[in-house]
Amino acid sequence: MRLRRTRILIALLFVVWIGGMLYFFTSNSSSNVTTVTIEERNEHIKKGIEAHKKDHLVFQSSNNKKAVDSKFDAQKLNVNKIEEVEDRRKLKDFDWKAYQERSGLKPGEDKNQRNAYNQEASDALPWDRGVPDVRDQSCKRINYDKDLPTTTIIICFHNEGRAALLRTVVSALNRSPPHLIKEIILVDDFSDNPLDGSELSTIPKVIVLRNMKREGLIRSRVRGADVARGDVLTFLDSHCESNVMWLEPLLQSIKDNPKVVVSPIIDVIGHEDFNYLSSSSDLRGGFGWNLNFKWDFLPAQALMEHKTDPSAPIRSPAIAGGLFSIDKKWFETLGKYDKDMDVWGGENLEISFRAWQCGGEMHILPCSRVGHVFRDRHPYKFPGGSMNVFQKNTRRAAEVWMDDYKKYYFAAVPSARYAAFGDIRERTELRHKLGCKSFKWFLENVYPELKVPADDVLKYGQIKQAGKEICLDTLGHLQGEGLGIFPCHGQGGNQDWSWTKSNQIKHESTCLAATEHKSGTLIKMLPCVSTDAMQQWRFDNGNHGLINKGTSLCMDNYKEGAELTLRDCLVHDTQRWNLDMTHS
Repeated sequence: MRLRRTRILIALLFVVWIGGMLYFFTSNSSSNVTTVTIEERNEHIKKGIEAHKKDHLVFQSSNNKKAVDSKFDAQKLNVNKIEEVEDRRKLKDFDWKAYQERSGLKPGEDKNQRNAYNQEASDALPWDRGVPDVRDQSCKRINYDKDLPTTTIIICFHNEGRAALLRTVVSALNRSPPHLIKEIILVDDFSDNPLDGSELSTIPKVIVLRNMKREGLIRSRVRGADVARGDVLTFLDSHCESNVMWLEPLLQSIKDNPKVVVSPIIDVIGHEDFNYLSSSSDLRGGFGWNLNFKWDFLPAQALMEHKTDPSAPIRSPAIAGGLFSIDKKWFETLGKYDKDMDVWGGENLEISFRAWQCGGEMHILPCSRVGHVFRDRHPYKFPGGSMNVFQKNTRRAAEVWMDDYKKYYFAAVPSARYAAFGDIRERTELRHKLGCKSFKWFLENVYPELKVPADDVLKYGQIKQAGKEICLDTLGHLQGEGLGIFPCHGQGGNQDWSWTKSNQIKHESTCLAATEHKSGTLIKMLPCVSTDAMQQWRFDNGNHGLINKGTSLCMDNYKEGAELTLRDCLVHDTQRWNLDMTHS
């Protein structure tokens, strides 16, 4: 009898232990999930920007693909017809394994090459895998209105991995009340294989549109928005996973204020292992004068308010742009997107300026969570070169919305002065028609933390090795690293330099600096300090030398292909430079 009681007691303890372990691993507390730091998030952005600067191939297509395209173009789905047959489509009937296997990795193929993430790890996941609920506990106590507006989810893609694309669609369907999703519009931006999108048209609520040439994210989103029937437009990137109750907070905010643009907190899905990592809710979107998006810590007052109520919306000067919701009528009133911007890049800041300056707001909602695969490079190429595209787009935004403050953008990115940016009359007329506020108002009322720099730039341009067509180039290196030379291309980017009134040689927010007084030491890019003699330079017009004032050593390309150093001034050819610069 005693042995029997002992066995029962052991069994009960085992059940309790199992229950405790299950609670531990499935608990909704975000403390059980790895949190991504602001440094890690901004590092992803920096690596993406540097990869962005190095892309320069054009799109090509085959005649065979065009023949297939015409077939699918003729079979474009009619929105009203979809409504009639919608109930006949069932998610359980979709053969997800076969869909993924038809585009699986080939033997010996690099698992990271196609999509700039580990396709092998992505393909190994279930199409409906669970993700940890990382919302704050206060979010779980909120009751949302029963009569929320409907939404159309718009997902644009080009050669996206099938598993990631499918999880984007399925997670949105499975974690949203069905009556709130009017449809999911997939815009295939001329992928190599039209079947990537068309085979998904058997999934409930899905409508597939295909571009007949590469249009890019901006024009593809407008195309999807133009046929959308939902009250609200929700834009998602094509490698996302929606979390629990992600949609209701977005729609509730827009119901309460139709002029607010709302974004979820964007959690990180690791591009190597596809683990779901929680992002801090203590951040908001921002940018520097180079108009590169970045994540900022909340200012002190906003942080205090957020700690008091972790579920409250966070006012954000800018959004990342990949994931957000906006009232459809407000989107149209605001002028949709600037369709003369190309492909991708800068459109997130342009719509941020426009929303704030024209009577709206931008919020990040801590109770809405969506995971996103952050990649270190772009798997596709940009026609005309990605840096040219980015500079065209950001210059259009600066010309229309930044007023006289655009001079600080040009000081940070001198080559942008030469970027062809097209006709902006339609956008300036839109600004006038909407009675939008000035950029000065934006800085004072929305983003006072963006400090206006001193007008310290004397001239800007490139620095050439004398007698050669090679230029000073950051080589994509970051703050704290060295630099080198590269064939001059006249496109700015990594070869953009400014000479300041403090005699510094500046690239964006870094200045060339000596770190030691010893000959042979590397020149590094460090945060600019105008009073630091180790960052000050003198140009010798006679010998064409660049002499560091703190060390009296000369900039030397001593070993071509290596990083630049400081050496004793000996008037060698490797120490002779020309300042190919324009006075500001």
